[in-house]
Amino acid sequence: MSSINRQAPVFVTGHRGLVGSAIVRCLQTNGFTNLLTAKRDTLDLRDQSAVDRWFAEQRPAYVLHVAGKVGGILANSTYPADFLYDNILMHATVMRSAQQHGVQKLLYLGSSCIYPRDCPQPIKEEYLLTGPLERTNDAYAIAKISGLLGCQMYRRQYGCNFISAMPTNLYGPNDNFSPSGSHVLPALIRRFHEAKTSGAASVTIWGTGSPRREFLHVDDLARACLYLMDHYDDEQTINVGTGEDVSIAELADLVRQTVAPGVNLEYDRTKPDGTPRKLLDVSRIHALGWRHEITLPQGVQETYQWFLDHQASIRE
Repeated sequence: MSSINRQAPVFVTGHRGLVGSAIVRCLQTNGFTNLLTAKRDTLDLRDQSAVDRWFAEQRPAYVLHVAGKVGGILANSTYPADFLYDNILMHATVMRSAQQHGVQKLLYLGSSCIYPRDCPQPIKEEYLLTGPLERTNDAYAIAKISGLLGCQMYRRQYGCNFISAMPTNLYGPNDNFSPSGSHVLPALIRRFHEAKTSGAASVTIWGTGSPRREFLHVDDLARACLYLMDHYDDEQTINVGTGEDVSIAELADLVRQTVAPGVNLEYDRTKPDGTPRKLLDVSRIHALGWRHEITLPQGVQETYQWFLDHQASIRE
């Protein structure tokens, strides 16, 4: 298996988001000279005719399809039909155009939250579709699962070299720090920062702090995506994570020490904890030769520095 051509045109969808921007940085660092991107107002990925025209004009040789409609529990619960519609269409149009216009290889990203709600731990790739989904994000999960299956169906019918990967919880530069839409790590960074600047004595988090979660820096994911484009051609999706997890209490204390050591950490034990553990089995990608490089303390420090440098442009 040979590495993909660094001079060939590469289309990165969702290039302004957390994952897409990291992939663009990674490809630029690794000598790619012909990156193709398209802003949402110039190319609606839900519009098949527009996507077909774009592929016919730009002729990408490779596609890293990471665009998607994402959100937290509140957004997923409030707008399930929109999450289903947008995410299904975005991969349906891109895969169809990629097949029709001779794309040499495509990578599609799933998400670890689409595994069954009560998976054995750590989660192996073959556990997909073996049990009920988490109801709070079932519409998103169904849409993403259809994308993973889409890669397999295009391989089966047309022989397309479409692969898929399943990343764990992500964080890093360009993350969403908004109070209503952020995930746990950026939310903690913002809350401890605001406590420090306001002089608050403590920050309270929901539950007991005992649930365990895995966190992968988005720059490590970007390196994994390039590694898979160079070294992976199989039909089965492949997990991308650290293979390590921490308790929410440990994570919160790490953020506290990084951002606001003088602020206390308290727990509201009347609130729910959620799933006790969610950890990916990463033995397959480790066997390929890839491992993460950025430790969680290093990543939290870098992400907080990015937050400080970009406060003026961070979404409310």
